[in-house]
Amino acid sequence: MLFRYYLASFFLLIYTLNISAAKNPNIVYIMADELAYYELSHMGNRYIKTPNIDKFAAEGIRFTSALAGAPVCAPLRCNLMTGKHAGHASIRANDGGTPLRENETTIASMLKNIGYETGGFGKWGCGGRDSTGVPEKHGFDLFYGYYDQVHAHSFYPSYLIRNSIEVELKGNKGGRSGQTYSHYQIMEAGLSFIREKKDKPFFCYFPITPPHGMYDIPKNDPSWKLYENDEWIKDPSISQDIKNYAAMVSMVDYNVAQILNLLRELNLEKDTIVFFTGDNGGQDRFRSKKSPRGFFGPNVNPKTGVEFRGGKGNLFEGGLRIPYLVRWPGRINSGQVNDLIFYQPDVLPTLAELTGAKAPNDIDGISILPTLLNQGQQEKHEMLYWEFRSQIAVRKQNWKAIQTKPNRAWELYDLNKDISETTNIAVKHPDVLAKMKSFAKASHEPVIIGKYLDSNRSKHERDRRAKWGTAKEASKARRKK
Repeated sequence: MLFRYYLASFFLLIYTLNISAAKNPNIVYIMADELAYYELSHMGNRYIKTPNIDKFAAEGIRFTSALAGAPVCAPLRCNLMTGKHAGHASIRANDGGTPLRENETTIASMLKNIGYETGGFGKWGCGGRDSTGVPEKHGFDLFYGYYDQVHAHSFYPSYLIRNSIEVELKGNKGGRSGQTYSHYQIMEAGLSFIREKKDKPFFCYFPITPPHGMYDIPKNDPSWKLYENDEWIKDPSISQDIKNYAAMVSMVDYNVAQILNLLRELNLEKDTIVFFTGDNGGQDRFRSKKSPRGFFGPNVNPKTGVEFRGGKGNLFEGGLRIPYLVRWPGRINSGQVNDLIFYQPDVLPTLAELTGAKAPNDIDGISILPTLLNQGQQEKHEMLYWEFRSQIAVRKQNWKAIQTKPNRAWELYDLNKDISETTNIAVKHPDVLAKMKSFAKASHEPVIIGKYLDSNRSKHERDRRAKWGTAKEASKARRKK
């Protein structure tokens, strides 16, 4: 009788462990640098082709009102990693080197505490080398790529960084040409991480650098095949950078397929939730008289012509609206389009609820897991808060309040009626604006940043110079001849 009791207890334990394991899915988070809301072909872009991302969107959920935590690179990465909005974050400047504080909890450290393998591949942006903000001190078992965002502008640097150690890239001198294309190395490292960690729950973070930086891509990249019959790609009046940019977005599309195919190959597809997003709002690059909002119209609806005001660097919708797709076969219903208003600080609590990890008490984010899984009641933000340099913005459902400079009057917009933020209605709704201004005041606290162990920031400055490296010196020498 006692034997039967222990046997039953043993099988109950095994069952419980299996259930527990099932509650810890693998997590892949892909974030393309500066990929804009209207730069995907399922959004109607006339030029750029993204068939794999389009399929991804059809097989999962697409959010129409996802927002960046900040309108530029470094701060939003902090918002994402820590679950804190801009008024509480340790990184608010976009200098590429401001570090997270020592022992500040991140998504990676939170998940590592419950047994996740953690890897990051791409651009970190939350602290240069020899600082308190390096990724290996914030929960990442492995981070490979760029720590500094200036370093990340070149796809042919002489080295990348692996857990603060330089890894040489053969035949490269920095600048816009070389032998070893850095993004290929970064992607292969990320795919290898997934292969190696397939038997344990893993968090694989891909803050990849394309299509931002210098617009360079190998001439033999498979992405060019998508454009071989397009007349515009053959037009000599269109700059090569414009053509390269389209191919780089399609390269990202190919990378998404690589990741999903690997998950299928390893029989992990149903055990893995995959996020695909941009980082901040679109930049109206490649502007001209013919295309005043940029050749690809990143902030212009190609179907209606309606525009998001502004772009990267400011707090109008153009600086904050990002593409956001999530896929998890069998758990997230396919073909969904959802208008939930949320931003990057919400990712940490979402992953905490998903995995049973303990989120810090001082975060500003709210879990969106009920919406993802279509289970339970979705809590919503009373208001969302942003600050960047001298700008402040607050979102309250359809209302958007913004102060572009400290001495300027606040503006108020009804985004349901005026998504382009053209008609300031602050005078008509003083009570609404007063509440939003009060929220803004309560949301800001003085910034406390991390520290550098080397007061000269020698390695960090070396990484920044590596953008050009010896290529710059060679270019100077050629000009002198």
